Amino acid sequence: MADVADRGARKVASSAPLRAAARAGYAVNGIVHVLIGVTAISVAVGPGGEADQSGALGELALAPGGRLVLWVIAIALFALALWQVLHALLAPGGDAKRRWAHRLGDLARAVAYVAVGVTALTFARGSSSSTAASSQTLSARLLSMPGGVILLVIIGLIAFGIGAAFVVRGVSRRFLKRISVPRGSLGKFVTALGVIGYSAEGVALSVVGILFWVAAATFDPTKASGLDGALRALAGVPFGVFILVIIGAGFIAYGLYSEFRARYARL
Repeated sequence: MADVADRGARKVASSAPLRAAARAGYAVNGIVHVLIGVTAISVAVGPGGEADQSGALGELALAPGGRLVLWVIAIALFALALWQVLHALLAPGGDAKRRWAHRLGDLARAVAYVAVGVTALTFARGSSSSTAASSQTLSARLLSMPGGVILLVIIGLIAFGIGAAFVVRGVSRRFLKRISVPRGSLGKFVTALGVIGYSAEGVALSVVGILFWVAAATFDPTKASGLDGALRALAGVPFGVFILVIIGAGFIAYGLYSEFRARYARL
């Protein structure tokens, strides 16, 4: 029975329509990251909106034909999430710890794609969403529960760990294992985009984790925030505006890398 399910999953994962949809998912994920980067830079240099996927997708919803584009983004990201789940289920044999690490990574990415897809769907349907408000609401609920402080610390650890993993993946260039790197100067350019993009996103996610720790330590749910709050927190430190511009440029780099990944990803 397991063999039948495995063969069925492999057949779905290798189907041309799903592979094409997954590549489209990488492409739209790149667009979202470019928009986040631009918004982050606008926050650094002047008044701007929310510097996260909610702000980026909210701005897109206001553009002519924006809601239709958001529907496309949501569907593509859901398809990419499905492909990630199938990839997790079909993890190759070998060392059990490494196999499960790959599976957990794929499932975490699937959850992230679904989260952004749901946000896009929310705006496409004419509603609104705020990751900062959602994070604060979650923190308030956790702090009101027995052991909520510990749970908040764990969430912070997870966010910080994911951020650190992004930085390591960028600096070590491990992300290159998932794409067929083009030759010559184009390959060097794609590699540079990946290194910068992964590192910048990792720093931002690590700051999200730190904010959750601050909320747990101060027993103040308003301290916890999503990506927007993390980037605004960076803007408040010495040389914060400069750092935020660099992070924003890093998100743009990651977005451009995702566009190349849509073409060169090993699916």
